Amino acid sequence: MKILVVGGSGMIGSRIVTEAANRGHQVVAGSRHPEKISAGDNVKAVQIDANDAQSIAGAAADVDAIVMSVSPRSGGDPLQEAEQVSEAAMSAAKSTGKRLFYVGGAGSLVLPDGTPVTDILPDEIKPEALAMRAVRDKLQQSDLDWTVLCPPGDIQPGEKKGQYRLGTSELMSDQDGKSAISAEDYADAVVNELENPAHAKAQFTLAY
Repeated sequence: MKILVVGGSGMIGSRIVTEAANRGHQVVAGSRHPEKISAGDNVKAVQIDANDAQSIAGAAADVDAIVMSVSPRSGGDPLQEAEQVSEAAMSAAKSTGKRLFYVGGAGSLVLPDGTPVTDILPDEIKPEALAMRAVRDKLQQSDLDWTVLCPPGDIQPGEKKGQYRLGTSELMSDQDGKSAISAEDYADAVVNELENPAHAKAQFTLAY
């Protein structure tokens, strides 16, 4: 399989690149700063502007799937930033006919009682969460072949355990109330889904 990862130099994107390459897939890792990407066997680093549909589409011409791992954190308006990136990604996916996999946010999930996670978030992170939820909503209304994987409450660099639980729309926690996953296991779940699609036109989530 050949996979385009937009945001391939980021915390999550870089681990998706590594996981896919380690499994023998050909990866086109895109970033505004491709020099930050460790190119090598199975990995080609390219410069991509995530706000530009033509830039994404050009890099996606001969891949099987587009993975968007881009967070609206450039310091401006998260809603506007997420809107621009998602419009570019969706346009590129439509023009190339590729599957679109989006790294989502925990703010797109709900609590066990049905309360949106965004309702309980601190004000400083709520705009980004609302922005990523808006992207999910746009994908749901589209006719694209899309998937969104929402992380749990905490995702950090760690180790790949290869053992975690999958869910759909509800924020998952362990028996101690901790909602977490390593970025390595998140990447594992992404590549699993790309290899064996089980959540077409749907969102899903995971946690230990």
